Amino acid sequence: GGRGRMSRPHHLFGDPSMREVTVPVATLWRSPDAPRDVDEPAVRDVPDVAAWAGAMDQEVRLGLHGRTETQLLMGEPARVLEERDGWSRVAALHQASSVHKDGYRGWVRSAHLGDPVPLWRGASATVTSPTAVCEVDEGTLPLSFGTLLWLAGVGDGTATLHLPDGRRGIVRLDDLRLGHKGQQPLFGDDDVLAAAARFLGLRYLWGGTSAWGLDCSGLVHLVLRSLGVLLPRDAHDQVDAVEPVPLDDVRPGDLYFFARPGRRVYHVGFVTSPVAAD
Repeated sequence: GGRGRMSRPHHLFGDPSMREVTVPVATLWRSPDAPRDVDEPAVRDVPDVAAWAGAMDQEVRLGLHGRTETQLLMGEPARVLEERDGWSRVAALHQASSVHKDGYRGWVRSAHLGDPVPLWRGASATVTSPTAVCEVDEGTLPLSFGTLLWLAGVGDGTATLHLPDGRRGIVRLDDLRLGHKGQQPLFGDDDVLAAAARFLGLRYLWGGTSAWGLDCSGLVHLVLRSLGVLLPRDAHDQVDAVEPVPLDDVRPGDLYFFARPGRRVYHVGFVTSPVAAD
């Protein structure tokens, strides 16, 4: 079980340094100089993460190691720590880390951040399809699985959602699970595995937390986040946030953590079947 819940306003709610992500996926970089020429689609004012991920071969993807930190989804909160030349150094408040108690840190394009939705309780909508089309005034935006937004209203087969910077978007109800930010949805092992299985075959992306690319702990973080549970961002922190289970009692939907003797955890994955007799 996770220790984090997504219902309470963050302790910085109302702080002028609080921002929310205004684009489908904002990538956090180690520094403003970290993006390469090939990473331009990810750092333009309106990023195209699908095109960025789709154009990278294995070697180019390996080159992200040490450049990217993590990714934030539309509506995700971030606290701005400093600003420089169109970039903001932020703390990702929903992605806990043992290094920084208020969340993962990194640099993001300032254009990817905006004013938070001025709500802290009420109805919400979570994207449950791998991706969903969000209609906005200027066209459409693709939203990733796991994106959590405030609900403004429900129409005939669609929901109107609050977006940061005072905007609104319209998404098909078929792509959403409606709920309340004060209540964690009920879910079982099958729900966990069904959500994770949506990403079978998706190529590994260092720092990825969206439907266009995931790393191992990013998959676990995103799937459980979609079910209302906030685990830390990295595998070596996730292991400290869950209840240990004897190997003989492992069930589908639990987590396997991997480590070499005497070393910290470096990998995590979902259990799909109990441990075999052999």
